[in-house]
Amino acid sequence: MTTLQLDDVRSAVRDHYAQRALNGDSCCGPEGGDGCGCSTNPFHNTELLAEIPEDIANFTLGCGDAVSLAHLQPGEVAVDLGSGGGLECFIAAKQVGPGGHVIGVDMTPEMLGKAWKNAARLKVENVDFRKGFMENLPVADASADVVMSNCVINLSPDKPQVFLEIFRVLKPGGRVAVSDIVTNGALPEAVRHDMELWGACYAGALDVQDYAQGLAAAGFVDVEVKPKGEAAPEIEQLAGKVFSAAITARKPV
Repeated sequence: MTTLQLDDVRSAVRDHYAQRALNGDSCCGPEGGDGCGCSTNPFHNTELLAEIPEDIANFTLGCGDAVSLAHLQPGEVAVDLGSGGGLECFIAAKQVGPGGHVIGVDMTPEMLGKAWKNAARLKVENVDFRKGFMENLPVADASADVVMSNCVINLSPDKPQVFLEIFRVLKPGGRVAVSDIVTNGALPEAVRHDMELWGACYAGALDVQDYAQGLAAAGFVDVEVKPKGEAAPEIEQLAGKVFSAAITARKPV
């Protein structure tokens, strides 16, 4: 992919999510399956969403539950890639407690504004939202216990660099907890070049094996990529080809 194409993808994705933030739309794609196309939150159980207002709880652009995958402990530092309106940061903040800290990173100013407003409503003090790219995280080396992300890494046009950045910011022994869209083989070129499908989390999805190999190449061990439900059964050219997945890995000690 050329530099121009990289910029095209990033611009299309930013515009897509800016509109979601401004319009209050929940989820990034059409409804159906285990992709990010829902009008209410089907991914987090009611216990996790306790005390969170319905409009914040239902503004989810994800395809799973990255927080539960993270197994957060009191006092830990967690980084959320593509934190959107902040929902999973708020859930994580409660789990790490006042002795812990959560950093949300997002490239879209409209999403960051929404997240800060939500944090003020919820009176959450152990959360920090930062503007930045997954490929160049505004996070210090070896400072995080967990990096989590929900249906966002697929949006990056340079996933190997994202994996290297995750490795950089994690402490030795740190954990990766990701819910993302994956494929079971190559997608048609027409899909790969469809900017609308990039924004909908499908065009940029990695093959299951490529995802695992990419994490391993960045230095991670104990890599697991577990496909779950089909993500886009309602889109003819994607039916049977894209799935949500639970992805975990660990940085060696």
